[in-house]
Amino acid sequence: EMQVDELQRLLAGMEKEHRSLLLKMKEGEAELARLRSVEGDKLAQQDRSAQLEKEVAMLREKIHHLDDMLKSQQRKVRQMIEQLQNSKTMIQSKDSVIQDLKERVAYLEAENLEMHDRIEHLIEKQVSRGGHSARARSKSEYVSRLFLSCSKRLTGPKPLPLIRVVET
Repeated sequence: EMQVDELQRLLAGMEKEHRSLLLKMKEGEAELARLRSVEGDKLAQQDRSAQLEKEVAMLREKIHHLDDMLKSQQRKVRQMIEQLQNSKTMIQSKDSVIQDLKERVAYLEAENLEMHDRIEHLIEKQVSRGGHSARARSKSEYVSRLFLSCSKRLTGPKPLPLIRVVET
């Protein structure tokens, strides 16, 4: 009986040890699974990290390319603005020349009208002095002589009159 008790005690101790070993084995397996999981996570993190590094490199390259394009566009815009300013300056100078020419034309037209009036007046005087038959001959001769003398006077540069433009 003692031996049976001893064997039962030993058997109970062995069962207890068996359970504790099973528990330790399960804990070890759980730790191993966790470590494998952590390693798997590390590998996944390394893969993700490598992928992110590639994406960052690509994005940097795209940013560099976009910066180059932006600089190029800015240069083009500056050139266009410069051309526009040059064109504007050129247009202003041409407008000034046109305005001067308009004033000169107006002056010459006024002078021309004055000459025509003088010619008409002189022709009327000439016609009233001479006879009806001499009128046609003297009129044409007088007009041609008068135009010759006027054209000689107009060839020299004359100062333009001061013309004031009043807007209403």
